[in-house]
Amino acid sequence: MIVEERIYTLQAGQAPSYLAAYEAEGLAIQKPILGRMVGYYATEFGPLNQVIHLWAYEDLAERAQRRARLLADPEWKVYAAKVRPMVVRQENKLLLPAPFMKVLWQAPEEPAGP
Repeated sequence: MIVEERIYTLQAGQAPSYLAAYEAEGLAIQKPILGRMVGYYATEFGPLNQVIHLWAYEDLAERAQRRARLLADPEWKVYAAKVRPMVVRQENKLLLPAPFMKVLWQAPEEPAGP
């Protein structure tokens, strides 16, 4: 199991608009494709105007396959074009579980179809 941490630093004051757009459109597109959302957060202290989301994968191969499906999705392309202007910077981190960490979720069912 691996977890990808994605941190988006947004233009000042854009976090509420970004989160509203994600809730209204992005979530319904992204979650079925990527599968295991571990968390989705906005900062209150420290670096401000950031949105952090965490996604779990069995391994890098599964991550690559799921990310390729997401990036090829026509609805995702339209959504991403809407929110991309709000993003100033993006950081991605690969997190490996500590040896004592237990898997806390079930593997998602594969969606029907291609």
